[in-house]
Amino acid sequence: MMRAVILAAPSVDALDNPALSALLGLIVITLIMTLGVMFATWYERKAVARMQQRLGPMRVGPWGLLQPIADTLKLVSKEGVRPASADRIAWDLSLAAIFVPAFLVLVAIPFTADWFVSPMDLSLLYILAVGGLSFIGFLLAGWGSDNKYALLGGMRAAAQLISYEIPMILSMLAVVMVVGSADVYRIILYQDVVPLIVWQPLAFIIFLTATIAELERQPFDIPTGESEVAGGVFIEYSGIRWSLFQLTGYVNMYAYSLLGAFVFLGGWEWPFGTDIGWGYQLLLTMVKMALFIVFFLWVRTSFPRLRVDQLMSYAWKVLLPFALAQIFLNGLVLVYDLPDVVLLATSGGGALALCWLVYSVVRVKPRQPLRMVGNVPATAPGSVSG
Repeated sequence: MMRAVILAAPSVDALDNPALSALLGLIVITLIMTLGVMFATWYERKAVARMQQRLGPMRVGPWGLLQPIADTLKLVSKEGVRPASADRIAWDLSLAAIFVPAFLVLVAIPFTADWFVSPMDLSLLYILAVGGLSFIGFLLAGWGSDNKYALLGGMRAAAQLISYEIPMILSMLAVVMVVGSADVYRIILYQDVVPLIVWQPLAFIIFLTATIAELERQPFDIPTGESEVAGGVFIEYSGIRWSLFQLTGYVNMYAYSLLGAFVFLGGWEWPFGTDIGWGYQLLLTMVKMALFIVFFLWVRTSFPRLRVDQLMSYAWKVLLPFALAQIFLNGLVLVYDLPDVVLLATSGGGALALCWLVYSVVRVKPRQPLRMVGNVPATAPGSVSG
């Protein structure tokens, strides 16, 4: 049985206690993630600014490096105001309901071959199950705020998270069918020669799209759309409480980026294997995670926000049928013991079909010039057609 290896431990006896070892590991990772999130706001603002030909934060510290510290001090010292008519229990409990699942996901993530908090035989199912609990916190925050915008934002968040979790889980199920295991560690080891993105490109595209929706980032940020619900579920939260929501969002982005790097890009196993040492393994993991984060930032600056009906239709009418088709095709290949290249052919064809469908729907059609009959457009009601 693999044993959890953590960054710091008071004694060897503590490592012999699985519960205490997992607790210490989670505390260490929580502290690292908290510090990482502080500067995540800085590099996101700088990256987005560069994409938009701006400078971003520049005033606090060299190149604005101390801006996260200034923002943290402001949020910690800011007064927290609770609406007089708010449901106090639901309003406060929502923080834990959103914050805790995000960090519990990190328990089952193997950062390197020997560095993780707690090994699990069904770690992939655990990550998907625990990560899907956050919608309860959004509902509590929306209901407890006693604000119509917060309630609409909470309902939007719950509907969006539940809808996009289904195609995400199905895309992971397609991977489990190929690997034959729901353990993230074994999925990583399976990719010692070829990463799974080669054999399952359709599942990767579905996972990537569903992840953006799960993170509620642009263009799937309808629960907090300023132009529609004025901030949505977080409208009544301020100070340190609001910062916990922001912290959770970035932790989820790290967690799903790590999951994508492990499941589809080979994690620390591909392309060098496990013989390169834990330092290089950790570096390889961070690089692959950074690729996902940069993609999320690029999507944020490139696409406008979807309407509610567009977002829901895309989940149920497009992603779900393609995810089911991926599972069906994988089943055919595995039952009839076909070569692995058939997995690439079927999944690659499905990925091309999905991209073509999206392009054909969203592409901008050139405007046709109006044909005038006298002073009246020919397309107007009651006009005379030529």
